[in-house]
Amino acid sequence: MPVAGDIGIFNRSHYEDVLVARVHNLAPQRILERRYRQINDFEAGLVRSGTKIVKLCLHISYAEQRKRLIDRLKDPDKRWKFNEHDIDERAYWDDYMSAYGLAVARCSTAGAPWHVVPADDKVYRNWAVSMILVETLRQMNPKYPRPKLDVPRLVRRLW
Repeated sequence: MPVAGDIGIFNRSHYEDVLVARVHNLAPQRILERRYRQINDFEAGLVRSGTKIVKLCLHISYAEQRKRLIDRLKDPDKRWKFNEHDIDERAYWDDYMSAYGLAVARCSTAGAPWHVVPADDKVYRNWAVSMILVETLRQMNPKYPRPKLDVPRLVRRLW
């Protein structure tokens, strides 16, 4: 976890366990239910320890996902992002949408709410994410650290 004062970014991380496992029936229902509780307990512990959690679900449409995958294939500079397995996973689109809906509903808490951001339009997506982060930072009112330094002594050492 990031140390106090640092910002960390996780890309899905612990949520994959309730998304892919649900879509592909990799775990029984009782295990999935336990995983939702474990996610909420983990995040609640982070919040109790002073971590501010901002969860963003960037939602794109089926058509937009297709367009972006085609764009990746057409542009040699974007091909590194392409994964052929994504084409197979598109067959489970409705199942994934259901799994995301459950994850957002079960794991959006007062201390760690989800923000679902329409992401077909990248300009809007970027603006919305920026506004959420700016508002969060305003509420947090972060300050520069104030280390205890003997500034005159340190300046003398630099001469």
